[in-house]
Amino acid sequence: MSVGTGRIAAVCTVAQLFPVEASGLMSGIDKRPVDGPIRLLTHGVLGDVQGDREHHGGIFKSVYAYAREAREAHAAARGLDLPDGSFGENLVTTGQDTDETVIGERWRVGTAELEATTVRNPCGTFSAWIGDRRWGRHFTAAGGAGAYFRVLVVGETSAGDEIEVLHRPEHGVTIGDAFRGLTPRQARDLLEWAERSDTVLYDSLAGSAQNALRRAGEDHGFPVRLRSTGRGLGMGMGL
Repeated sequence: MSVGTGRIAAVCTVAQLFPVEASGLMSGIDKRPVDGPIRLLTHGVLGDVQGDREHHGGIFKSVYAYAREAREAHAAARGLDLPDGSFGENLVTTGQDTDETVIGERWRVGTAELEATTVRNPCGTFSAWIGDRRWGRHFTAAGGAGAYFRVLVVGETSAGDEIEVLHRPEHGVTIGDAFRGLTPRQARDLLEWAERSDTVLYDSLAGSAQNALRRAGEDHGFPVRLRSTGRGLGMGMGL
């Protein structure tokens, strides 16, 4: 897979709710391809659902993209049937490694513009959906998270649309880097870029960067105003 030459292979939204026995919640992880365009809104994909709004959704996790090639590699390695949408992704890419997306990278897909924000960490619901208690370990060991995006320009995208990379930040820290664990240098570069550009980072991502620096004996006083879950009142920019 190469960076910046991909396309949207499928667009997916909730087919039906999936009951999660452990939490008692209904999850929207069961996503399947739809015909025609799908509308990408500031607070999420039109028609999409998050059952656990404490940990999912919000403006920094409005759209989830995952590479078809990476999902098919999981399917082959585990002997599973994992069609498009099986990971709960809204956008299935092809020819575009979502884990090589730089944090803050901007895409145009169809008439929508997106900005990469953070990683997808496997949860209990994901394991229950796949039907394997150890799925989180397998997913993490493979080193690929897929990328969450926020919507900068509301619009529509369809299967077949080109992924146009509009901007790639110079810090170079990718979604995959963050998922596998930031080095002190990557953490420093990411936080300093966010401060220079006045970019709000997803809360746990900022925390991970600060922790990486603390383990190296550094203390980076990152401004509270530049970290958020993207959930809450108003524009969702509060913790």
